[in-house]
Amino acid sequence: MKLSLASAMIDAALAEARTLNVTVCVTVVDAAAWPVAFARMDGAPLGVIDVSSKKAKTAVLFQMDSEAFGKIAHPDGVAYSLENTNGGLTSFGGGVLLKALDGSIAGAIGVSGATTEDDIAIARVAARILST
Repeated sequence: MKLSLASAMIDAALAEARTLNVTVCVTVVDAAAWPVAFARMDGAPLGVIDVSSKKAKTAVLFQMDSEAFGKIAHPDGVAYSLENTNGGLTSFGGGVLLKALDGSIAGAIGVSGATTEDDIAIARVAARILST
């Protein structure tokens, strides 16, 4: 994941957050779950810094959006408490797996600070940068 691409995704996410009139944190990680870019909008709660990072980390480590991960890690799921592994993960939406045009995993983006639905929408808008 190149910094220029991660930065473009951050810009797209922040623009969408402004459109939705919400304040969020956005984290982009590479395919090994290492941070590449991060932004915290003015007024975003401090607690969502870590949540945005964990959403991205969850998506890339398990090769699925964090929303899908939540379906297996909830109390009735097949892997309840899985979010307690790998230094802490998250089991709700806002982490989106990023795939390159050739289908390889490029990394993930995590958005936190708005409703889960808005976090997901913002992350998906940013992920579209990969196809442009």
